[in-house]
Amino acid sequence: MTSAALLSGFADISIPQLLLIAGMGVLTSLIGGVAGYGTGALMPLVLVPIVGPEPVVPIIAISAMITNTSRATAFRKLIDRRRALIVLGAAAPTCVLGAYGYTRLTGAGVMILIGTMLALSVPLRRALRSRGFQLDDKRLGVASVAWGVLVGGTSGAGIILLSMLMAAGVDGAAVIATDAVISIALGLVKLTVFGFAGVLTAQVIAVALLIGLVAFPGAFLARALVERLPIHIHTAILDAVVVMGGVVMIIGALRR
Repeated sequence: MTSAALLSGFADISIPQLLLIAGMGVLTSLIGGVAGYGTGALMPLVLVPIVGPEPVVPIIAISAMITNTSRATAFRKLIDRRRALIVLGAAAPTCVLGAYGYTRLTGAGVMILIGTMLALSVPLRRALRSRGFQLDDKRLGVASVAWGVLVGGTSGAGIILLSMLMAAGVDGAAVIATDAVISIALGLVKLTVFGFAGVLTAQVIAVALLIGLVAFPGAFLARALVERLPIHIHTAILDAVVVMGGVVMIIGALRR
C-alpha cells in the first residue's frame, strides 16, 4: 500500500481525533508495559466513537503487533518459550474461527461482543486469581483452545491470557514478555483471516500504524517503571475503566 493510500485512511478523521487516538496509544502502551494489558481493553473506548465498531479488532490486531514487538524486545530475556509454544499450538486454530466469526457480525453485534468481553474479563481474571487457579501444561493447552476463539474475535482477551500464564507458573515481568510473543504470533493469524475477508482497509491500516508507532517507546519506559510503580493502584483504576467502558458500549449497541 502506497503512502498516498495510507494517508487517505485519515480522510474522515479530524486532527483532534487523531491526537486523541495517538494520546491514548501512548498511555495504553505505558500501562500495558507495566501491567501486561491495557491496549486491547482501553483503545476501543476511543476508537468506536471515531471509526465505528467494525474496524476496531483489526486496528488493534495490527497496532498490537508493533507494541508487543517493543515489549518482547524490552523483556526478551524473560520469555517463557515452552509455555508460549503450548498456548500458540492450542490457540491458533480456534483463533482462526474467532476471527472469521468477527467478520460476519454487524456493527451492533461487534459492539455487544467487545463490550461483553471487556465487562466480563475483569471479574473473570479476579475470580481465577482469588481461587488460586493452577494450570499444568495439559490444562494450559485446553484453556488455550477456548481462549483462542475469544482472542480471534474480540478485543481485550489479553487480560485472560495473563491469568492463564500466571496460573501456569509464569511470574513477574516474564508474564509480560511471554504474553507479548504469543500476541505477536496470533496477531499474524488474525491479520491473515482479516486480509482474506477484505476488512483491512486503508483506514484500518493507517490508524493501526499511528497507534503502533506512537506507542512503540512505551515498553522501554515501562521497563524502567516496573520495579518502582505500585501496580495495584493503577490496576484497580484500569479495571474500573474497562468494566464501565464495556457496559457503556453494550448500552450504546442496544440503543442503535
